[in-house]
Amino acid sequence: MVLTRKNLDWWCERSILSLVLGMLVFAPLAFGAVDTWALLVVQSAAAVVFILWGVRLWLNPRTKLLWPPLAWVVLAFMIYAVARYLTADIEYVARLETIQVLLFGFLFFAALNNLRGPSEISVVSGTLIATGTLIACYAVAQLTHHSNQVWNEISPYVSRASGTFISPNNLSCLLAMLLPLALAYLLVGKVHIVTRILLAYAAIAMAAGLAVTFSRGGWFAAAAGIILLLGILLGHGNHRLKAVLLLVVMLAGGGFLTSHYLSKTVGYMRRVASPDEDPSVSMIDTSADSRLMLWQSAARMWSDHPWFGVGPAHFDYRFREYRPEFMQARPDRAHNDYINLLADWGAVGGIIVLAGMGIFIFWLKETWPHVRREENDLGSGQSNRFAFFLGATCGLAALAVHSAMDFNLHIPANALVGVTLLALVASNARYATERFWIRPKLALKLAGSAALGATVIYFAVQAWRLGDEAHWLTQADNQPDFSPERATTLEKAFACEPENFATAYQIGECFRMQSMNGDDNNSTINGQKALDWYAQAIRLNPHDGYSFLRTGMCLDWLGRTREAEPAYREAEARDPNGYFMLANIGWHYVQTGDYAAAQEWFNRSLKLSDNNPIARNYLAICQSRLAEKASDRPQLPSSY
Repeated sequence: MVLTRKNLDWWCERSILSLVLGMLVFAPLAFGAVDTWALLVVQSAAAVVFILWGVRLWLNPRTKLLWPPLAWVVLAFMIYAVARYLTADIEYVARLETIQVLLFGFLFFAALNNLRGPSEISVVSGTLIATGTLIACYAVAQLTHHSNQVWNEISPYVSRASGTFISPNNLSCLLAMLLPLALAYLLVGKVHIVTRILLAYAAIAMAAGLAVTFSRGGWFAAAAGIILLLGILLGHGNHRLKAVLLLVVMLAGGGFLTSHYLSKTVGYMRRVASPDEDPSVSMIDTSADSRLMLWQSAARMWSDHPWFGVGPAHFDYRFREYRPEFMQARPDRAHNDYINLLADWGAVGGIIVLAGMGIFIFWLKETWPHVRREENDLGSGQSNRFAFFLGATCGLAALAVHSAMDFNLHIPANALVGVTLLALVASNARYATERFWIRPKLALKLAGSAALGATVIYFAVQAWRLGDEAHWLTQADNQPDFSPERATTLEKAFACEPENFATAYQIGECFRMQSMNGDDNNSTINGQKALDWYAQAIRLNPHDGYSFLRTGMCLDWLGRTREAEPAYREAEARDPNGYFMLANIGWHYVQTGDYAAAQEWFNRSLKLSDNNPIARNYLAICQSRLAEKASDRPQLPSSY
């Protein structure tokens, strides 16, 4: 076959579709693509999509770009993300977050302009529903076998199913997005009877998978999406009866399943019957009270940095400074994407996103009559265009609801599904008006190709660096703790990625422990190496109190106690309510012989956390030494 421009353009279009489908399947199956290796696979596939799209811009001289109003909002946030990254305090985490913003932003444009056809939308929908169904079945199998194993990993969430994700909450968000899509095709899609039966099975499987996650936020979000779907259909004569029947079936089936099966499971008893007694949240407490404390901390963070926030993905690294007394765990995110957005990106980022939501809702209303036209013209009320528009919109509504209770927009797999649905729904604006079509001229083609090319090159460079770093970090994890071999391997990782403060800190820890365990000569040499690496970590992340803490501890060990005092003050300022931080500051005062001061630090540490062996053991020593001084009689054996 002779490859003409038209044939080559068709092959590029099919390749883009295949790559996007591959990403939509791979990301949820690969633990949600939260690990570096999985995200790099998605990033590499996206880079190929961008290359093929750039080729398509030049193959067809009559090509047109679809650019609805929402596209301007996406572009604005991408530009703001790059600008904010350039001024961020912690370059490494800001860069990783900005890469994801650019990744999903360009994927939005690629899906908008390459997957907008009816056949492509049907294939994407079918792939998403099939993937969600398979993962939901895996989740049900996990619960029935009382297993918390996810592929070759172990999920810390006991008695809750997470499918191919580590967290059940992340799975519940995916299913909450896809369940309305399956129901919409089931009720109003123009599909074969066999397909309709398969859709019914898919909906049942996803509902069951959602149930066994025992994610209350996921249940609420899915309910919101389904109620919106059924509420819309109840207002249309063609679909009212089917909507009522489905509602009755779901209520009856849900009640039967809950009373006869779910209520007898450990997960239900812990999460629903007695949520305050759930031991599975001991390390990461996500109860309503804990979430409220997180939100308050994030709000204070935003209040201190109102316009531009603390920086992209900086919430977790600034959290200790704002930590409430009764929250000692590391939360990762604010467990509310909207508040997290304000904390990280400030009012500027919030205004851009709020404008985007407003524009999206406005054009949903404007597009609605034109999408329904095909359904009305057919008489039967069956329309795949209407089914997708309705199901995807309700799925996005479920995602919006769930985002108020968790951070699923920061889970790449869920963000990828959400961005794809958003782009395909936004593409329906073309049915309402012809104003959003652009025939690119030479200058626009050159600018678009340059942007895509620069992004691909940047992604390739970053993938190379991050891939090498991930390789050496994995090798280091296999080395004995704090060993010279581990330090050497970590130094290779740092050479690949010299902006990663966490690697510098770990290298410092290796040399600090070697200093404490070595002879006098090696102790001094390794101690100085540790100080140098801690200084690197502080330079790369000035908000981490532990680099200052370990600097002080290292100086204490080397006999430079006077120099250590400023380091401890800086450490406390960055984590004033951390029990571990305060216990180690108390240790410093034990080294100086100031047992009265040390006792105050240990008491304060124990007040923050009772499960605190460092403070408890050293407090006993301090009390004995103070009693010994007061009575002039030994209170402890000399060998203690």
